[in-house]
Amino acid sequence: MEDFETLLARSVQHHGHLCPGQVIGVRMAMLGCRLIGIEEPTKEIKKLIVFVEIDRCASDAISVVTGVKLGRRSLKFVDNGIMAASFLNLETRRAYRISATERSRDLAEKYAPHIQNIPERQLHAYRVMPESALFKVEEVEIDLQGLDLPGPTLRKVVCERCGETVRDGKEVLSDGRVFCRPCAGDTYFLPLIRPE
Repeated sequence: MEDFETLLARSVQHHGHLCPGQVIGVRMAMLGCRLIGIEEPTKEIKKLIVFVEIDRCASDAISVVTGVKLGRRSLKFVDNGIMAASFLNLETRRAYRISATERSRDLAEKYAPHIQNIPERQLHAYRVMPESALFKVEEVEIDLQGLDLPGPTLRKVVCERCGETVRDGKEVLSDGRVFCRPCAGDTYFLPLIRPE
């Protein structure tokens, strides 16, 4: 794997700015890959799936370091609102969940007491802080079903209410009928009904 500074520079270029979340994401991805035995993630992309639990800066950094992407189905977004990611080696089935500790914010002063600006202090501290202070690490088991694996669509069904095609087992069955998630009530949008 490339060194931290090179990966951070690539992440910043992709993300658009340097921030504490970028430092956390790069370090989290490096640690996750090391723990599951993947040395060159962008060259071993078919072995790796990463679940990110937040839609913040760290997720961009994780994607850049590992090469995982939503479009390849190797990056999975689970909207938990937690600065965490789980790394799964598909060959060995070994997986670790890594989350950033809240105490690392307080510890930033210990690792960069000479910097008064809080974001700058965090940028410096998160670079040098031991992994044990920055992260909580736990080995986990991830039950990844065949329909969630990268590759071509294995199943398509049509929603009985709106006619949309639903792929990869994401449909909802209700009273023996097949619905897409929005028609089943699990939606982030509501259609606008405009007067004619």
